[in-house]
Amino acid sequence: MHPIIPMEPVLCDVIPQGSDWIAQVKWDGVRILTYFDGHQTRLFNRRLNERTFHFPEVADIHSYCKARSVILDGEIIALGPDGKPSFHEVMRRDGIRRLEKVSHVRKEVPITYMIFDVIFFDEQWINLRSLKERFHILQEIIVTNDHIQLVSNHDNGQALFTVIQQQGMEGIIMKDLNSKYVIGRKEKQWQKKKYYRDIIAVVGGVTIRDNIVNAVLLGLYDSEGRLLYIGHAGAGRLTRNDWMALTERIVPLIQKDMPFFNKPERNRGAIWLQPNVTVKVNFAEWTEGYTLRQPSIQAIVDIPADQCALE
Repeated sequence: MHPIIPMEPVLCDVIPQGSDWIAQVKWDGVRILTYFDGHQTRLFNRRLNERTFHFPEVADIHSYCKARSVILDGEIIALGPDGKPSFHEVMRRDGIRRLEKVSHVRKEVPITYMIFDVIFFDEQWINLRSLKERFHILQEIIVTNDHIQLVSNHDNGQALFTVIQQQGMEGIIMKDLNSKYVIGRKEKQWQKKKYYRDIIAVVGGVTIRDNIVNAVLLGLYDSEGRLLYIGHAGAGRLTRNDWMALTERIVPLIQKDMPFFNKPERNRGAIWLQPNVTVKVNFAEWTEGYTLRQPSIQAIVDIPADQCALE
C-alpha cells in the first residue's frame, strides 16, 4: 500500500447547520493514517513520513481492528498535566529521532489514537462511499481499548463549540454525512472552526540570554518565495531542555545576512539563521501589520520550511 495525502477540512467562520452535518472535536495531535495489507502494518503522517515504530500501540492492529485489510485515518493525541490534549506532549513521541528511546518515552507519554475515518476495507477502496456508510463500517471493525478510540459525532455543532471554548481546546470539525473522502484535497464538505489559531512557522532568527536561546523570530513564505517576518515568540510550552536543544541545533545554521524580506521592528541582538527549523505556534489573532498577537510556541516540529506558506 502506498501512503496517500489525507483529505483536509477548510476553515470556516460560520458553523454549518442542518441534519446532514455532524460535529467532532478537533484534537490537538498528530494526523496518522494506518495501513494494513493483511500482512504488514505501517503508519504514516500527513507529510508521508513513516511513524510505524514511534507508535507501537497503533501498529499492533490485530489488538483493535477486525478487518482483513484496511486504511484508517485518525489523530494521535497525548494529554498534558491539565488533562487536555497537548501538542507538546504528543511531539515527545512523534519527534523521537533515536528509535531505541521509544520504549522509555512510551511509558512517560501514553497516547490515544482517535479514529475518525476508514478509506480502504477488505481489499476495496471505500473512499467514494458516504461518510455515514464509512462510520458504520468503523463501528463494525474497531474494538476500542485504552489506546484506541472512535471519535464521537455530535448533532449540534454550536453546542460542541461552546464546550470547546469553555475547556480552552482547539476547535471543532464539521462534516457532511453525505461526503466522500477526497484524497489529497481540501473540501468544503469538511469544515473546521478554531477556538484558537495556530500555524507552522519558520525560525529565521533567535535571541540569546545566558548563552541559551530565549526567543525566536518567525516567518512565513509568500507566493513569491520571500520569507516574511510575522513576529517574535518566547513564551509557550518549551522546557529548558527544549531551549538548550534548540541552542545546539542552530549553531550550524547561523549566518550573517537577515533571511527576512521585511525588517523586524525588534531585531537588536538577533542572530540570523538559515531557514531550517520550524515550530508550531498558537496565537490570538493577526494584527493590522500582519504580525502575530500573543504568539505561544507549542513545539519544534519536523516539517520542511518551504511548506510554511502565508495563506
